Amino acid sequence: MSWNPTQNPECPATGTDALETLIIPRARDLGGFEVRRALPAPDRQMVGPFIFFDQMGPAEFITEGGIDVRPHPHIGLGTVTYLYQGEFEHRDSLGTRQMIYPGEVNWMVAGRGVTHSERTSAATRATRHKLFGIQTWIALPEDQEDKAPEFHHHKEAALPVLRDGGAEARLVLGTAYGEQSPVTMPSETFYLDVVLQPGARFPLPDDHEDRGIYITQGQIDVAGDRFEAGRMLVFRPGDKITVTAGEQGARLMALGGATLNEKRYMWWNFVSSSKDRIEQAKEAWKAADWTNGPFHLPPGDDLEFTPITDELERTRPLDWKTR
Repeated sequence: MSWNPTQNPECPATGTDALETLIIPRARDLGGFEVRRALPAPDRQMVGPFIFFDQMGPAEFITEGGIDVRPHPHIGLGTVTYLYQGEFEHRDSLGTRQMIYPGEVNWMVAGRGVTHSERTSAATRATRHKLFGIQTWIALPEDQEDKAPEFHHHKEAALPVLRDGGAEARLVLGTAYGEQSPVTMPSETFYLDVVLQPGARFPLPDDHEDRGIYITQGQIDVAGDRFEAGRMLVFRPGDKITVTAGEQGARLMALGGATLNEKRYMWWNFVSSSKDRIEQAKEAWKAADWTNGPFHLPPGDDLEFTPITDELERTRPLDWKTR
């Protein structure tokens, strides 16, 4: 799922010594469906290889409601979709047609170029339903930016689960605590769905360079300070960090990994170490040559697409450091 990344999260000052950056996403209402974007932020554009991080919902749709993200392109990144509630159908230009449900993971590697759409199924639209989840992008290493696109889907049962007292952590991507997710990553990464009972403690992995937490529900305490849902906390490399859930428990996504060595540019749905590559992708999408061009529309969802608007046309690729 992708929206024009124009909403700028805030990065207020914080007195917690354990924190490098505190990010407060700004909510954006997409017609009854709220999105909160934590990355990129002005003071922290990436956490490890994670360059984009959106909270979708929670939202409740009445009959016939749902999401309809029209076919749109990506280059130079991998998209990760992970749901807490609800479902939607993914279609892409590789011919993939895949439903995604809570606890499962969709991993689409755009590489040199892919197109996809995401829509609520007809069966779900017929009833009142909810949607709540996280979608993030991972920037590919420079030597993999032009690889052929791929799509992988893994069921909930395939993801390792770690439990300790009142803490439960599902390893969505990468490696942590000696466990490894079945999702193959292009660089060192970790991504965990963590559920904490009231008062439960959760230590962040300390063998990754870059580490952050996004709180989706409840509250957590860090070094004596309390943080509410809808906050992203980024920690200094090497520090031993343990968080404690508040009185009502908490749910969070822990994320990070190795930082990338190369500078990244981002424009609309394109990420690259090269401005020229982004311009080429932009012109190719505007040309809309779905037969001979580098982009193709998803089979079965090829009657419409997301255009490049005049407003978007006037923006320039953003130049971001990796940390």
